[in-house]
Amino acid sequence: MADVPSDAPEHCPGTSSDQAGKSSACQGCPNQNICASGAAKAPDPGIHAYISIWLLKLVSSVYKAIVALLDVDICGPSIPKIMGLEGEQVHQSGSGWSPVYVEDNLAVMSIGFLLSSPDDAVIWRGPKKNGMIKQFLRDVDWGEVDYLIVDTPPGTSDEHLSIVQYLSGAGIDGAVIITTPQEVSLQDVRKEIRFCKKVKIPIIGVIENMSGFVCPKCKNTSQIFPPTTGGAQRMCEELNLPLLGSVPLDPRIGRSCDEGKSFLTEVPDSPAAVAYQNIVQSKSSKPQQASLY
Repeated sequence: MADVPSDAPEHCPGTSSDQAGKSSACQGCPNQNICASGAAKAPDPGIHAYISIWLLKLVSSVYKAIVALLDVDICGPSIPKIMGLEGEQVHQSGSGWSPVYVEDNLAVMSIGFLLSSPDDAVIWRGPKKNGMIKQFLRDVDWGEVDYLIVDTPPGTSDEHLSIVQYLSGAGIDGAVIITTPQEVSLQDVRKEIRFCKKVKIPIIGVIENMSGFVCPKCKNTSQIFPPTTGGAQRMCEELNLPLLGSVPLDPRIGRSCDEGKSFLTEVPDSPAAVAYQNIVQSKSSKPQQASLY
């Protein structure tokens, strides 16, 4: 079975099996709880945001830069929870809205700070979304920043068009595009790449997330989402784009985000944390004023 590591216990059902973590062969395995929960086989809907945030934290710490993070996912603002800022509010001053600070050099703005409850639904049509994004860019007192990172929802919709339009005068240095290995994800990412080219946004590079699951016990890698068409590497070769790196699937990333803690601090020596460090410190991923798709 492709999803069973070579050093797994005898009769291991595999991470994609309905019996994962539940069979007698799973007793005593350190991955039992992870497999039983389904975390090892199910895609996490917030994983796009997770990878953006950890890269952002590394940019602000490694380069000691002053960074502003703007969350333009109007209908799904998960940034406050991920950053450990849930319950914080935006304050109005004479110079505009004051962003919420994670650290002295890391400021955050999200519509999540303006909602009375994290469960409140934002049911807006395009024009109202666009107006809010313009307000974030115009009325937030960011101060002097080195980099503005714009975290966008997946796709090519109102939020992306608004950012391109409103920042056209200032210039967008580039986009970092994030995908997972399977073809169904790559199909969507190719559309985003074409969008960037059409609106003349340079592409800094591509990051492949969920790039295999590294077993903490045996250290072997299982392909939870097999790259049936060659994954991000093949796509980048075909489209002549740099592959900035690959981050393995690690359920502890999701847990850290749910708890509003830094995964990089919690598990600094994990394969995923090392992958983040390599991406940020590589020449090809020198920080830019980037929109994270």
